[in-house]
Amino acid sequence: MRAQTRHSLKEDRFSKATINAAEMTVHWTVEHRKTLIAAGVALIVLIAAGLGVWYYLQKKDQEASVQLSKALRTMETPIRPAGAPAQPDQPSFASLKDRATEARKHFQAVVDQYPHTRASDFARYFVGVTASDLGDNSAAEKNLKEVASVHNADLAALGKFALASVYRKMNRDKDAIDLYKQLIDKPTTSVPKSAAQMELASFYREKQQTQEAKRIYEQVQKENPNTEIAQLAQQKIGELK
Repeated sequence: MRAQTRHSLKEDRFSKATINAAEMTVHWTVEHRKTLIAAGVALIVLIAAGLGVWYYLQKKDQEASVQLSKALRTMETPIRPAGAPAQPDQPSFASLKDRATEARKHFQAVVDQYPHTRASDFARYFVGVTASDLGDNSAAEKNLKEVASVHNADLAALGKFALASVYRKMNRDKDAIDLYKQLIDKPTTSVPKSAAQMELASFYREKQQTQEAKRIYEQVQKENPNTEIAQLAQQKIGELK
């Protein structure tokens, strides 16, 4: 699918350049032949340069994706039991903090070395998440706010979802609520409406605002009948005091 998308983009850009060239040609007369030839040469050079930049960016994005995959594998590395020695043939970390610290370095490297790539946007999301895990809320906020503004709607939603959690830790209640409501109003594949609703209800539970939490849980049940999320909402209602 990505290959097809890249091919379509290439064809689309080349087609636009060709159409523009044709439109320019229509307006030239025979006596402007030398100018037309010069313009044609300039156009060919421009197209070649444009395709060169495009291929360069694609190559960089592929390289960044490889590095992002390596960073993600760091996040999946197991935590060894307390007191257990490290095994040279089996990567592991002594603690969640150690793993988050190492992963953050790898994700930050992708952001620094491959700016303006799609992979760097995803890497920045994980920089924010790992910064939050390490208690660096200012860095978490900075990176996740940038992710929340990217063009990829699914990634932006994930950024907002994670940023809301950071604001909860910082006791910035209004900011957290605003983000959850944005996600509820404009759901995405990555953050469905019900997921944002459940988190907002959880927030209200933490603040002892049980009536608000109950109202949202009941809304989830009504909007998602006969589903697992509806059953979970019912369970949460039963836990309210």
